[in-house]
Amino acid sequence: MGPLITREHRDKVASYIENAPKEGATVVVDGRQDPIAQSEGFFLGTSLIDHVKPGMKCYDDEIFGPVLSVVRVKTYDEALKLINEHPYGNGTAIFTRDGGAARQFQFDVEAGMVGINVPIPVPVAYYSFGGWKASLFGDLHMYGPEGVQFYTRAKVVTSRWPDPSTSKVDLGFPQVR
Repeated sequence: MGPLITREHRDKVASYIENAPKEGATVVVDGRQDPIAQSEGFFLGTSLIDHVKPGMKCYDDEIFGPVLSVVRVKTYDEALKLINEHPYGNGTAIFTRDGGAARQFQFDVEAGMVGINVPIPVPVAYYSFGGWKASLFGDLHMYGPEGVQFYTRAKVVTSRWPDPSTSKVDLGFPQVR
């Protein structure tokens, strides 16, 4: 991952890592200790925070940096409630071998990007990147077809090219024959 945009933003992201243990979470990988974080620029290494719970800053805020927070729950319903009640809805993931549970999750969860057995559900460039709820700024996503839609004016063309030797003029709706 490249550098963060400013020193202030890097420091803000680092503050989530610093405060997590004080709030009861466990820092498993500390990106502040990564040699890249010590280099010139606004770099911060990848961080992993475990045992995160609602009410912790690293849970309540969207961090926008190389930090992954792990929230543990006991049941599917508890997980779904946790995600759907959060004010942000950027992305989420489920890890399962149960195809039915995965399918149900993708319909039930209120988030803009859903990963199934994929840790960070960022789609390929053609599809929209971005979330729902307070994670979305404006009414369209910035990438994918919606980003193109913002700058274009759509036109729909409906056409029919019947064989002139076997057809007659018919201005009605097509019918099954």
